[in-house]
Amino acid sequence: MLFAVICTDRPNALETRKATRAEHVAFLDQYKASIQFAGPQLDVNGAPIGSLVLLDVADRAAAEGFAAADPYAKVGLFESVIIRPLRTVFRDGALVE
Repeated sequence: MLFAVICTDRPNALETRKATRAEHVAFLDQYKASIQFAGPQLDVNGAPIGSLVLLDVADRAAAEGFAAADPYAKVGLFESVIIRPLRTVFRDGALVE
């Protein structure tokens, strides 16, 4: 099942993000078979202010476990984390429903 993990950074947390990035990327690498997309959300100046991960896992509990285990979450980077199930309609330029 596909889930969007939408994370918003706490204000003024860029240094925390930078200091933890290598751990975060190594963590994502462990899930590369399940990650459809991952990347930072950016402000109007191009600075990271959150994260977005599209994750294909068995169920919501697995998505919640992924989000809780992220090193960014463990250091308190995020002000909020929203996990929403998704249904694919378009993929790679084609209608799939």
